[in-house]
Amino acid sequence: MDFVESMKKKAKSYGNSLVLPEGTEDRTVVAAATIAKEKLARSVILLGKKDDILSVAKKNCVELGDGIEFINPADSEWKDSFANEYYELRKAKGMTPEEAAQGMNDPLKFGAMMVRMGKADAMVSGALSSTADLLRAGLTIIKTAPGTKTASSCFVIDTHDPKWGQDGLLVFSDCAVVPNPTGEQLADIAISAAQSCRDLLGAEPAVAMLSFSSKGSGGKIDDVLKVQEGVRIAKEKAPDLLLDGELQADAALIPEVTERKAPGSPITGKVNTLIFPDLNAGNIGYKLVQRLAHADAYGPILQGFAKPISDLSRGCSAEDIVVTSAITLVQAGKK
Repeated sequence: MDFVESMKKKAKSYGNSLVLPEGTEDRTVVAAATIAKEKLARSVILLGKKDDILSVAKKNCVELGDGIEFINPADSEWKDSFANEYYELRKAKGMTPEEAAQGMNDPLKFGAMMVRMGKADAMVSGALSSTADLLRAGLTIIKTAPGTKTASSCFVIDTHDPKWGQDGLLVFSDCAVVPNPTGEQLADIAISAAQSCRDLLGAEPAVAMLSFSSKGSGGKIDDVLKVQEGVRIAKEKAPDLLLDGELQADAALIPEVTERKAPGSPITGKVNTLIFPDLNAGNIGYKLVQRLAHADAYGPILQGFAKPISDLSRGCSAEDIVVTSAITLVQAGKK
């Protein structure tokens, strides 16, 4: 079973609910019909006026039947309670009750509040809205997970070669969100990526924090010291996590090289999660593997939030939305 099929199977068995804020967007409506038909979610909630959503469905020749719900934020029974919660979250930043009420007219913020308040288990957006808007809604309403201050991302890389990672699958992080993380942020990213490994690969993580240096070979320069600090903090915050660094990529992945460059490393021959020192390295790294090794790259998958939300490319297809939704529903966990 490939990664996508495994995510769909898990999502179906978990029975979580999904909110799609961009409820009148064509690809989103088509994807919602597929998610409901394949029973990947217990319910799929489309935000917007029901008549408008049904008109989009008719135009795209899809039926929205069992498993689909329609909520218009403007007249929802939850609007006032959501606005009150939003005000409490933001009043210290100067938000007024009137501004909070106006904010709940925004489907993205309303959808995030649904997830926060347990009215939906997961949210997927981005076919129309920007990544910045999604992150802003997530950070101000859903917040980051306990113990972390850093929202980040990962890719699941399917190398199609079982000698790498977990049956050919690896987690690469962060490749899309934090441009130049501090040591503390790297630690948060490593711990979040480890959880992504558990959730998505079904495996205990073995985490390598990467650098051009292995165990101090690069000298005492800032780029090396930052990763070393990240390793130290990650081990303090998650002492049971199997993690090592700083390591060059070959020292992380090739056991005989690990033994030469980091003898006795606890992750020798086990690595399934790679943490890049910055966004330059992460983005370049995953794209090189994807193109040169003909690997499949799934993501970016957001991580580090208290509850799962996911971003889409504005060039995404309906099938991309289905796959991202399945992954996000799996992140919500088994009920």
